[in-house]
Parts: sequence; C-alpha cells; structure tokens
Amino acid sequence: MSRILSAVAWPYANGPRHIGHVAGFGVPSDVFSRYMRMAGHDVLMVSGTDEHGTPILVAADQEHVTARELADRNNRLIVEDLQALGLSYDLFTRTTTGNHYNVVRAMFEVVRDNGYMLVETTRGAISPSTGRTLPDRYIEGTCPLCGAEGARGDQCDNCGNQLDPTDLINPHSRINGETPEFVSTDHYFLDLPSLAAALSKWLDEREESGTWRPNVIKFSQNFLKEIRPRAMTRDIDWGIPVPGWEDQPSKRLYVWFDAVVGYLSASIEWARRSGDPDAWRKWWNDPEALSYYFMGKDNIVFHSQIWPAELLGYNGEGAKGGEPGDLGHLNLPTEVVSSEFLTMEGKKFASSRGIVIYVRDMLSRYQPDALRYFISAAGPETSDADFTWTEFVRRTNSELVAGWGNLVNRTASMIHKRFGEIPQPGELTDDDRALLDAVEAGFDEVGSLIRTHHQKAALGQAMHLVGLANKYVTDQAPFKLKAEEERPRLATILWTLAQVVSDLNIMLSPFLPHSANDVDTVMGGEGTIAPMPRIDEVEDLDVTNEDGSPRRYPILTGDYTHVPEWKRHDIEVGRPIAKPAPVFRKLDDAIVDEELERAHA
Repeated sequence: MSRILSAVAWPYANGPRHIGHVAGFGVPSDVFSRYMRMAGHDVLMVSGTDEHGTPILVAADQEHVTARELADRNNRLIVEDLQALGLSYDLFTRTTTGNHYNVVRAMFEVVRDNGYMLVETTRGAISPSTGRTLPDRYIEGTCPLCGAEGARGDQCDNCGNQLDPTDLINPHSRINGETPEFVSTDHYFLDLPSLAAALSKWLDEREESGTWRPNVIKFSQNFLKEIRPRAMTRDIDWGIPVPGWEDQPSKRLYVWFDAVVGYLSASIEWARRSGDPDAWRKWWNDPEALSYYFMGKDNIVFHSQIWPAELLGYNGEGAKGGEPGDLGHLNLPTEVVSSEFLTMEGKKFASSRGIVIYVRDMLSRYQPDALRYFISAAGPETSDADFTWTEFVRRTNSELVAGWGNLVNRTASMIHKRFGEIPQPGELTDDDRALLDAVEAGFDEVGSLIRTHHQKAALGQAMHLVGLANKYVTDQAPFKLKAEEERPRLATILWTLAQVVSDLNIMLSPFLPHSANDVDTVMGGEGTIAPMPRIDEVEDLDVTNEDGSPRRYPILTGDYTHVPEWKRHDIEVGRPIAKPAPVFRKLDDAIVDEELERAHA
C-alpha cells in the first residue's frame, strides 16, 4: 500500500464552472482516486475554491455585492455541482478559511527567511478610472517576442513565454479597454534563479522516471531557459495580508503563492477535522508518499515551476540553503497530470460570449455518468478535444445504452424471468472460460492504464470487454434455450454473464460511479460499490465573523474506506434478481437541435 495525494486544481470562484473545467481537473482526478482506493492505496484527495484576486473584485463590483458575498455564493454553487458529479473529495474547502491564511503565512515566512523572497521596486499597472491594481492577466497587448495579438500581461499563449505587463506593446485593460498607468511600487519576488538548479535537477529526475506526459515535462523544462524572479505580492485589498507588511493593508499575497499552498492547507484542515491534527504529515513529510496534481494545461507552470520552487525554498534546498519550518520537509509533486483543452462545437469556451455549458445545467438534463463517460472516452487527455451534442448523444446511446446498459439489462432480465435468482452453473465450456478469463485479465490491463493516466485507453479496454460479453450473448443465444433439458446449459450461460457483469461493473465504477451502484442493485446487491461524496456544513476552525458568530461554509467530504477490492469477486449463487429497470436513459436525437438552439437563445 502507498499513500497517494490526489491534488486537484482549485476552481476559481468568480462564477459557476463549465464542463471544460471538470474535463481538465475533475473527472480525471476522480477516476484515478477511486481506482487507487480500490487497488488498496491510502488516498487523500483535496482541493477547494480559489477565492482571492482581482477577478473576484471585478465580478463583485458588477453585481454590487462584496467580494466575500460573491465568493460565498459561488463556493456553494461549485460544491453542489462537484457533489452532483460524484467527485470523491476527502476535503473540498476554500481559500478564505482561517486555516488557509495561517498555513500560507507560515510558509511565506520560512521561504522569505530562507532568502528566497526578494523585495524589488517594480512598475505596477493601475486602472486610471478606479485607482485599483490591474492584475497581469487583465492586461492584453502585442507579444514583444512573437508578435501575437492578445498576449496577456503574465504570459503569451501563442509562444508560451512568461511576460510582464510592461513588456507588452500597446497594453490595454481587458475590463474597460483603457490604457493602464504604470506606477512604482515595492513587492516581494520569488527568487526563482536561486532555485533554478534544484528545479532543473528535480525535473530531470521526473523525466528519467518516464511517467510524465511528454508535453508536460518539455513545457516545464523550457520555462527554465529564461527563468527570472516572479512577483508574489500585489497591490489589492482582497487577499491574505503579507507577513511583515501589516502596516501596508493594500498589499496582499498574490494567488501564485496563495492558491497553490491550498493543497497543503486543505490536507491540514482535513487532518484537523479528522481528529488527528498531524495525519496530513503521512502524505507530505513521508518521502515514500506519492503525489499527483491534476489540472488543465494552462496551469502547468504553477505546478511544475512556481509550486515546486516554493516547496524547495521552504525546504531550504536552493542555492541559498536554509531550513524547513514547523511543517517539516515537504514532498515535491511526483507527477503533474495535465489535460489539454475541451472546446464546444469547435469554439473555445467563453462564458461572456455564451459559448458555455455549465455543469449545473448539464446535470439538470442529463445523467452525471453520461457526462463522465463522454469526458473519459473523448476528453482532452493528451490533445485538445471538442464537445459536440451530436457526439454526446451518439456515445450515450450507442456505447452506454446499447453496449453496457443493454448487457446489464439482458442479463438481469433473463435471470429474473427464467430463474428469479442467480443460478447454479454446470460444467463450463471453452467459450465460457474464454470470456471469464478475458474479463478477469482486464483488471490488470485496465488498472495499469488508469494508474499511468491513460484513462481513455483504460475505458476503451473495459468497453471492449463489454463488447465481447455482448457477442457471447449473441453466440450462445440463451434466449433460445427453452426446453427443460436445456435448462442446465441456460443456467451456466446466465451464471457466466452474471459474473462478467459483476466484474465489469467494478472495472467501470471509477468512471461511472452512479451507475455502478445502480447496476449493483439490479444484480441483487446493496448499491454500495462506489461511495459518494456528501456536503457538510462546518464552522471555520480558526476565525469567526466580525460579530463573533461562527463563520460557516460547505465542504465536500465522504467515507471512502469501504470499497470493493480491484479484482474478481465471486457472485453469490441464489441471490434474488428482480425485474430490472434500465440504468441509462436513451437520448432523443432531437436534443441536438434543442441544445444548439438553447445555446444561441
């Protein structure tokens, strides 16, 4: 058994999340975490809503509410959506907790005291009309390196180079189009050059492991070529105060420091709520523990450069030396698992232009496992992928309904009608053994693919086995065996199918947890194959509201200790099988036009 940290990207709380977001961080991390638990590992899956930064302030101003009110509302929306999708977090929290503030500040102080934070005077962008700081990502212009239009003040997506707003040609605000004013201001900068050698050594070791996706490791190594200090504070009045600068309330820690520490702070909050405040150390201080970070490709730099550099600085492992603080020596990521982008009908998701399918809207009309299946089978695992309603309907109907759902329904229906319970088999034929052996071998094949983050191939292999089972039904034709003397053979075929359905249900459960429980119920079980997350209303562990009342917020958590082992479980002969109801809903082809019309309404 290994201890596995599933560190899942923190969705930003300036609005509800769309299906492109959960395709990048949500479903892949949940498939992995569910499988690893079933494989016997001790998994800690953590994340939360990222709630600081100027975009929250801008959105709050537009709605005439405070930043906290907006964050509270969107935090709850996101928690509810992720729970409905079945994402099995041990803790999904938020960055506005007292616990997070304390952990971030403690970590900053050690990185600073170890010598890896530099105070530099820089030119910051200010909105002339509001006097408020403009974050780098809210300034656009022409890239000075490749000439691409629409480059942001922090990065050019065309050439991938990091930028400063002052580098841009013809910079302008994305908020209102005005030209920003640049004023001199002091900020803390993470001294990345003094950590570059340690970062390079770590990345080389990761490359030698052969486990990272090539696009991720090459992208990360390329950033080392022109590494430079990066600002870790901002002029803004919403965020975590800067330790030592308490007399400057307009300066706060930048999300490049704040948000990524969330993986650690969420682990600590989980431990504190579990009754064992030091339990988190098993995942963060034990060098044998493994950690996997899940995100979209736009977040690679934060997780393969910024966060590892901050960890190295905290550990005192850069060129300036130093010692870890009370948190101890902290583990660097084992692997950064980055997905590419999901588009919609050939266009990039853009909420402002109505090119969007929100998770909540999707789940209000369609089964959550239909979305999970599409993301797992056709999502942006290693290249950009396109969501189309035509393909969503096709995959749901031809693969989920006609493939897996049909196998389950036919098997249960025949058993119910002819025996009423799982029958006692007779002597197995070569055909029976061939199918049983192929499906049992699938546990190793599918499990290995999930473990190494080849989820498309894993699901494809599982569905291939579903196809073999459906072919077995056609070849053996149990529905034709109606004579009394054929009953023993019928019993053997249906027992074989019941065992195969049970095996495949376990194999598919990381991808399709909701329907796994439904299939288990159809086959006479208790419907507890895949434990589901729950929403708990909790009190902040460290701070109260200004009036002294408890500060409450929702978290996602769950008990995932009772999961079936990732292997064949012999079915119980004599278990009653009731008349089944279909597990999956077939979709009418008309919904394609309906959804496209809804998108353009």
